[in-house]
Amino acid sequence: MDDIDIEDQPLEVQWNHLLDKLETMIGKRPADLNGVLFLIGVQELGQGAKRFTKEQKQDLMHIGICKVLSLSSYYVLEYTDSDGWPHYRLNRALPVGDILKQENLLKMHVLEYFRL
Repeated sequence: MDDIDIEDQPLEVQWNHLLDKLETMIGKRPADLNGVLFLIGVQELGQGAKRFTKEQKQDLMHIGICKVLSLSSYYVLEYTDSDGWPHYRLNRALPVGDILKQENLLKMHVLEYFRL
């Protein structure tokens, strides 16, 4: 299945295709959405792969969430601190929904992030 066809597939098919591509790129398949958000956070931090504390890992997932949701202007990059960490602010309210709707919203934005 090529990338043109994949966009016409259901969300879960697109998601699994992305996980396959990430496994090829980094040598390990992300376990879940949080794993992918962590990878995006590391990418956006731009300091390469290194050891992070548990708190830093949570911060990196938050950066990943903010970055992907910034594609729809939910978040806006406010500044980058002296250590190179990006800081976002909420720009508009997120849609209300159950955990599955929230997860699907994030997955759709993650897929868009990797298309850019």
